[in-house]
Amino acid sequence: MSRRSILLLKNLARSTTGSGSGFQTRSVTYMPRPGDGAPRPVTLIPGDGIGPLVTNAVEQVMEAMHAPVYFEKYDIHGDMMKVPQEVLDSIRKNKVCLKGGLKTPVGGGVNSLNVQLRKELDLYASLVNCFNLPGLPTRHENVDIVVIRENTEGEYSGLEHEVVPGVVESLKVITKFCSERIAKYAFEYAYLNNRKKVTAVHKANIMKLADGLFLESCREVAKKYPSITYNEIIVDNCCMQLVSKPEQFDVMVTPNLYGNLVANTAAGIAGGTGVMPGGNVGAEHAVFEQGASAGNVGKDKIVQQKKANPVALLLSSAMMLRHLQFPSFADRLETAVERVISEGKYRTKDLGGDSTTQEVVDAVIANLD
Repeated sequence: MSRRSILLLKNLARSTTGSGSGFQTRSVTYMPRPGDGAPRPVTLIPGDGIGPLVTNAVEQVMEAMHAPVYFEKYDIHGDMMKVPQEVLDSIRKNKVCLKGGLKTPVGGGVNSLNVQLRKELDLYASLVNCFNLPGLPTRHENVDIVVIRENTEGEYSGLEHEVVPGVVESLKVITKFCSERIAKYAFEYAYLNNRKKVTAVHKANIMKLADGLFLESCREVAKKYPSITYNEIIVDNCCMQLVSKPEQFDVMVTPNLYGNLVANTAAGIAGGTGVMPGGNVGAEHAVFEQGASAGNVGKDKIVQQKKANPVALLLSSAMMLRHLQFPSFADRLETAVERVISEGKYRTKDLGGDSTTQEVVDAVIANLD
């Protein structure tokens, strides 16, 4: 659920009680059912590069909050040939996973473990929320974009072969089933989170059949949501509009490759990939991780200096808490992170400061209500 919708819920559900001459207000965001507070197991994959640093940050904050989750940790790395079966079994059992970045080798014969996870668990929707954080200076204001990306096909299908030496054929696969499924997810998300507009991103002027099918599916689904404005934009124009007037976008739904590019562009506009949360979800399972992946797992120097930015994964873990139906813990975590960013005393290098990961974590813990 987006920050904006949480604020809306707070305003709608605010109760006021008189106490003498003053008033005390409390926000009600969730009414638990008996047993809802039982601790939930979560599969944890620290990953490569900055991954262990930022996942450890989440572990510390969860412990400080006494959040009702506990982690089952698995040490896997991006240079492995495949995701170990025990890891997949753990995610299938727990339904929820938190992960750091897994390095994807460039070229060669090793497939991306990130893509393997999405396909094995049918995590068909990637969601990245790109928004301005109070106190963090950016070129644009009023940015609050949700990029919803089809996660299982397109150019990521992995269907490549060398026809003859020096000629490689790579197949882009678009199906009506997957296109309709991601369109429904985007419109449902918009409807449930009080979003007003869904924009489909495409290149149907060139890929008339493939992206044409994607657009056709989006149009069919849009008819079922008359209260939500629907429009379409060609991906190259989309990038230009993003960097010139990003506040015009609300929810964006995209095929696989375009979504990766659009999400990273939107993240850069709103404050950088180090502060944007995200998750990959399917009908049964969810994997939460840093929303935008530019720079992948980070530079070695950042790891050595222990100055990785933990904000994106902390906010992703707040999304995870809300997914697990622990909204009060999610609110506390998001509020603490926003206070630290707003105060500006503890920021990592990518946000204009010189703090270590641990200094940011300590500041977040100190700001927990």
